[in-house]
Amino acid sequence: MAGIIADHHHDEDAARAYLEAKLWPDGPVCPHCGVISEAFKLAGETTRHGLWKCSACRKPFTVTMKTIFEDSHIPLHKWLLAIHLMCFSKKGISAHQLWRNLWGTDDNGKQLGSYRTAWFMAHRIRWALNQEPIAAVLSGIVEADETYIGGKVRPGPQANKPGERPKDRPSPVANKQAVVSVLQRGGNVRSVHIERVTAENLRTVIDTTVDKSAHLMTDSSFAMKHAKGGRKHDRVNHTAGEYVRYENGVCITSNTVEGYFSLLKRGVNGIFHHVGKQHLHRYLSEFDFRYNGRKLTDAERTNLAIKSVEGKRLTLKEPKQQFQGKM
Repeated sequence: MAGIIADHHHDEDAARAYLEAKLWPDGPVCPHCGVISEAFKLAGETTRHGLWKCSACRKPFTVTMKTIFEDSHIPLHKWLLAIHLMCFSKKGISAHQLWRNLWGTDDNGKQLGSYRTAWFMAHRIRWALNQEPIAAVLSGIVEADETYIGGKVRPGPQANKPGERPKDRPSPVANKQAVVSVLQRGGNVRSVHIERVTAENLRTVIDTTVDKSAHLMTDSSFAMKHAKGGRKHDRVNHTAGEYVRYENGVCITSNTVEGYFSLLKRGVNGIFHHVGKQHLHRYLSEFDFRYNGRKLTDAERTNLAIKSVEGKRLTLKEPKQQFQGKM
């Protein structure tokens, strides 16, 4: 972590001043009435740090109100460091590593803080990184593909009782979760966790994320063939060993979205090791965010994430709900 620690990553007053500068570039904004730069800071021994009072509605507020930091007992500088670490790490950072980096150990070598706290912080941040609702659909050349997240099937004993038919072998993806990603070449990617890969489910994803005028490129999947929805569509036949071809000067391939899948799988397999089905959509938001900000510096990507924390609250019960985008 050497070289990345800034004042607002270890000092609470600096962290609050930093957050106010990022979220309030034109002056304090009252979360109650929306009036800008019409508030004054309250001071005194009995006053909370960073407390403001609106001159218009006369209500007090802080910069953390109506953000993912609201009502959190975790110091704000630890929140900002956690956001930085998640935006800085190309393939993500595990909750265990986040726990160790944020709290460290005491003089006796005992780990401070708790894993549960770090896990929930990470999910709150992923919730903030979620880029829904979609402001604009993808256009131009768009690559679409599906992949499966999860471990290998471990076949059990196949013994049959006398007179029984042989047991069916499980599908290679029986214990995996399907993810569909739609990527604008040279632009952004959007990923959705779906329950089953069918033409109907894929059509729903493509219709909500891809412009009708886009040039869609996929592999030779039967489901993808029937999900194009009237768009111009070219396919590459991976079964026949075809991965790239050129027609009229246009490169027809799905290698870009396959490259995104390589980052996603290396993160899930190498960093997180296991991702719960009900939480997968939040991890997808995190990987989409980092990929879409790949041309930014680490500081710019972190600042973009910090500006996304407003208007998003997440209670401890909510991460346990079923995945979004279920189809």
